[in-house]
Amino acid sequence: MGETEMKAGAALEEAGRVMTICNSCRYCEGLCAVFPAMERHTTFDAGTLAHLASLCHGCGACLDDCQFAPPHEFAVNVPRTMAAARRESYAAHAWPRGTGIAFLHGGRITAAVMLASIAAFLLVLAPAMSGTRGVLAAPGAFYRLMSHQMMVAVFGLAFVYAVFAIAAGVRRFWRAGGAARAIGRTTIAVALNDAARLRYLDGGGAGCPDTQDAPRDHRKIYHHLVFYGFGLCFAATTVATLFHYVLGREAPYPFLSLPVLLGTAGGVGLVIGAPGLLFEKLRRKRDFADAAGRPLDLAFVLSLFLVGLTGLALLALRATPWAAVLLCLHLGVVLGFFLTMPYGKFVHGIWRFAALLRHAAEGQTGAAESDAAT
Repeated sequence: MGETEMKAGAALEEAGRVMTICNSCRYCEGLCAVFPAMERHTTFDAGTLAHLASLCHGCGACLDDCQFAPPHEFAVNVPRTMAAARRESYAAHAWPRGTGIAFLHGGRITAAVMLASIAAFLLVLAPAMSGTRGVLAAPGAFYRLMSHQMMVAVFGLAFVYAVFAIAAGVRRFWRAGGAARAIGRTTIAVALNDAARLRYLDGGGAGCPDTQDAPRDHRKIYHHLVFYGFGLCFAATTVATLFHYVLGREAPYPFLSLPVLLGTAGGVGLVIGAPGLLFEKLRRKRDFADAAGRPLDLAFVLSLFLVGLTGLALLALRATPWAAVLLCLHLGVVLGFFLTMPYGKFVHGIWRFAALLRHAAEGQTGAAESDAAT
């Protein structure tokens, strides 16, 4: 099998059946990006289906509108079908080969790696913890537990590996979708705008139906809190790196310093947004969800919540005897998160942006061809 080819599993085959039916109906073409993208095809290979699945935001509006939805014999359920197809495509594209098994075993691998990382920090740093007297508020105090060089080595390697593994997976995903259209500044701007606004998470503007069939945008709000919360935490780490290497200032930093303000805002976003997402998932209709993917969703949401919670707890209690233990917990959670990033629900945001980028490029190409024809 060539690098640009992808073998369809059961979920992608079902997605092909559903898209063939949808392509003959086209009633939902105004709801989101999936259906206009679908209409550009008459047949659906595995790479195309993976692209369409990543365009689907699972809002559920199409299921409410579908005349072929269960109990109809065609049993068309786009949100559930695409959720299962996404998980299958993540596993197929994971790097290195064989690691995709993590996507097929829910959150057990994520939980195991997270717990092992926390245990490793507690065990390795236990001797140093006894000499800190628990208080880690003064500049440079963190490095009495673990040297700055060691922190950079451990977390730098983990982060670089995660970025490389995700990039390799995205490359496979992109190539499996077929020949790429020209990507220009306008295309990138359109895709960034769609991703930043979560444009397709509201059923074409009608909202996401919940268990009471009421169109609500709560899931969109919590997604924004998590997305921008994570972005602020990353910004805090970047600014702290500049403080250390450019200004010669060592962590921990004062409460009103820029890294702390950014990290606090990001942590609050994660601590509020992650449980909110979980609540919305539990409140949604069971018809929308891929039941086999729920553990993977749960592991991702809890990981983000723990990153934010342990970071905020360390900030609040760094001048107390709990500081050393909390630092170990936070470092363990963050390392576990980095190590599992390429093999958990985190990748859905990267895959989705790639799909939106291809969709924007194909849309512009189609518009240009239509103008030329007229």
